[in-house]
Amino acid sequence: MNAIEDYVKKQEEICRKNDTIAPRLYDEYGVNCGLRDENGKGVLTGLTNISKIVSSKIIDGEKIPCDGELWYRGYRVEKLIGELGPEEMGFEKIAYLLLMGELPGKEQEEEFRQYIGNARALPTNFTRDVIMKAPTEDIMSSMTKSILTLASYDPNAKDTSISNSLRQCIQLISQFPLLAVYGYNAFNHYEKNASMFIHHPDPELSTAENILMMMRPEKTFSKVEAKVLDTALILHMEHGGGNNSTFTTRVVTSSGSDTYSTMAAAMCSLKGPKHGGANIKVMEMMQDIREHVSDYSDKEEVSAYLEKIVDKEAFDHKGLIYGMGHAVYSLSDPREKVFKKYVDELAKEKGREKDLLLYENIEEAAPKIIGEKRRIFKGVSPNVDFYSGFVYDMLGIPQELYTAMFGIARIVGWSAHRIEELICTDKIIRPAYMSVMEEK
Repeated sequence: MNAIEDYVKKQEEICRKNDTIAPRLYDEYGVNCGLRDENGKGVLTGLTNISKIVSSKIIDGEKIPCDGELWYRGYRVEKLIGELGPEEMGFEKIAYLLLMGELPGKEQEEEFRQYIGNARALPTNFTRDVIMKAPTEDIMSSMTKSILTLASYDPNAKDTSISNSLRQCIQLISQFPLLAVYGYNAFNHYEKNASMFIHHPDPELSTAENILMMMRPEKTFSKVEAKVLDTALILHMEHGGGNNSTFTTRVVTSSGSDTYSTMAAAMCSLKGPKHGGANIKVMEMMQDIREHVSDYSDKEEVSAYLEKIVDKEAFDHKGLIYGMGHAVYSLSDPREKVFKKYVDELAKEKGREKDLLLYENIEEAAPKIIGEKRRIFKGVSPNVDFYSGFVYDMLGIPQELYTAMFGIARIVGWSAHRIEELICTDKIIRPAYMSVMEEK
């Protein structure tokens, strides 16, 4: 241990001694840690017209858990996806719905698609001068750096009027795929010694199609691949105003800050492993399970190893089966239920049925094991992250880009909430913390 490490280790001990607050005080003063009560219900801090999450219903005066529902602007998300054509890319159409509050007509949709396509470009030499400098495997940090730098190229960066903020949001929605893919390509070349290629986006292609095209040396992709990725992006677009990164968007917007700073802050929130980084933990867990389970079809063997994980005897010894459970949903995550159909289709195309069987056996066994071994106040079911990493793997998307894929989708929801906050509220968000320090 060098001198600096030795110094900060000593200081850590001092910090822990002086910063630790007795857990009983949180109960004594009625503090809702994480802004949620013991049943997982969030503390009400605002109103929104953008989306709705349903996990329970009141029947005869009693709160009863129900299958999860996710609504975008008054529409069930499974209905929106189900009404798309079998090969229709819906990201842009549903992005318009979330941003503007209504489904576009044919002319409006085409105009919006053209606007998105034409805005999918970066300033001259931006890729060389910004993205390729100091490449890193942390693509979320690379993207955040790029977002903040883009403000330097915008003469109206600080203008927080509705029209200008909307322009900036749509522009960033268009640019996010480039920031992610180019950021990875730079890292892959400079840090992993792979070949460098930079494909320019095609304004005629959808967001999902452009991601696959720009990511692959040969630029090719199947219709099934594009459809599955498009569906994944739609399902990750928005999830209520209370999730960590969206609440961050609201908080930073309420301070009067600009769009670039707001989206950079949301990205910093999303990259956390307790939020957007969850699908990576699922993939790490699945790899560990593959190494210790010899027969994927043997439900007893799968269950036995899952019990070891929950008992903190295996994997990362934290007792968590990643991809199981959600802060809001109990009986089911509607996104997972919609997504599963597309996962099955892609697994067949890629010849990954054996891996799919392992996922399905874990999905069946995990809720029972968690329910038996843990004190759960609500049901446990697989969430959308349980399968999203598997899908990205089948699409050949590297793990360094998993959370970035989430960001590419979720910026739509962030943008909608930023605009709603600007229109409806002119008050800085400032919750209270009670001081329990000892006066000296």
